[in-house]
Amino acid sequence: MAGTKKDQTIGKRLMKLRKEKKLTLKHLGNETGLNPRFISRVEKGEVMPPVSVILQLSRALEVDSSLLLREEKKRAGEKTAEGYQKRTEDYSYETLTPEARHKHLKAFKVFIDPKSEHKPVGYQHQGEEFQYVIKGKIEVLVGENKNILGPGESLHFNSSIVHKLKNISAERAELLVVLYTP
Repeated sequence: MAGTKKDQTIGKRLMKLRKEKKLTLKHLGNETGLNPRFISRVEKGEVMPPVSVILQLSRALEVDSSLLLREEKKRAGEKTAEGYQKRTEDYSYETLTPEARHKHLKAFKVFIDPKSEHKPVGYQHQGEEFQYVIKGKIEVLVGENKNILGPGESLHFNSSIVHKLKNISAERAELLVVLYTP
């Protein structure tokens, strides 16, 4: 295993894995379709990547995504519920399957701020995705197909099609998201 420490951030683990494999940012960019500057910002901890990007990076590095998704140690004074949530610009997520090493199925609880949408603009990754809305009202754009989902409603789609999430309610949305990656 690529000697990652549990208390390292995703960015530090990413950089360590990339350097261990002697890959440049440009090479990793070509393998993922991501801008090398964006990957560099992730490595520096300036940007928290969405799960789909982490899956792309782990596939390109030929490592199990759990190496990058591993939870950081809880910092002193941090609330327990927030201690294992990852935060991006407009949403946070909690890994529900942290020990899913070498598995194709990963589950997350996703929280999206009111009247916001995920950034960057769209997501695309190999496999399938299942989304179940627990709270709030979500707009899910799959290609050009718009889906509006409320509590108790779900959507299953081919995640290799560009997709985008948006919280269209005034409350913080909560979803169960299950990803299958081949």
